Amino acid sequence: MDKIFQRPESLRDISTHYCPGCGHGITHRLIAEVVDELGIRERVIGVAPVGCAVVAYNYWNFDCSEAAHGRALAVATAIKRMRPENIVFTYQGDGDLAAIGTNETVHAANRGENLTVVFINNAIYGMTGGQMAPTTLLGQKTTTTPKGRDVKLQGYPFKISEMLASLAGVCYIERSALYSVQEIIKTKKAIKQAFQNQMDNLGFSLVEVLSPCPTCWGMPPQQALEWIRDTMAKEFPLGIIK
Repeated sequence: MDKIFQRPESLRDISTHYCPGCGHGITHRLIAEVVDELGIRERVIGVAPVGCAVVAYNYWNFDCSEAAHGRALAVATAIKRMRPENIVFTYQGDGDLAAIGTNETVHAANRGENLTVVFINNAIYGMTGGQMAPTTLLGQKTTTTPKGRDVKLQGYPFKISEMLASLAGVCYIERSALYSVQEIIKTKKAIKQAFQNQMDNLGFSLVEVLSPCPTCWGMPPQQALEWIRDTMAKEFPLGIIK
């Protein structure tokens, strides 16, 4: 019998440490599939900073580097400038990319660094206990906003993709989601485009992925997917932003 579905070569055969219903495992596989399809496994270098995906290098069967919290794009910039022949990408959560790493994110984008960014937006700090993140929705309850995010106290959800789209150095930004098979397919297409842009030397590309965090949201996995579709995607509209 012909095998028509199998583990990508760029994905290791190990047990997951992620919570049930977490979106990181799905996105890890999509990246592995894209790397294999583009034939860049021997050229690609991933950079994962602190967060739920800090051990992403355990899952990917290609070269990776770990960065301090928020500094992934600084590390990626150094790697790409020293080894321009490599395909370098960062894999960052919302707390990392849009909070402690905002400076690195904005300036790498503004310089037009020829890099690819996969930005996981689950609207919360997952690894450290479920605190409010820059992307937490108004009214959303977290461990640091037990009564819900209040605009007068914590401001508005940070739409960093829209902000980065205004910068001349950015060539491509798309927001996708993982709440259905159709959206997962779109997410893979967006990630593949972001890698292709780097291969074509077009500049800075970012794919924002709306991803479920059932544990910290206090929801069963299916409800978490529905919450992305019905609530989160209204605050963070899907589609090509630039």
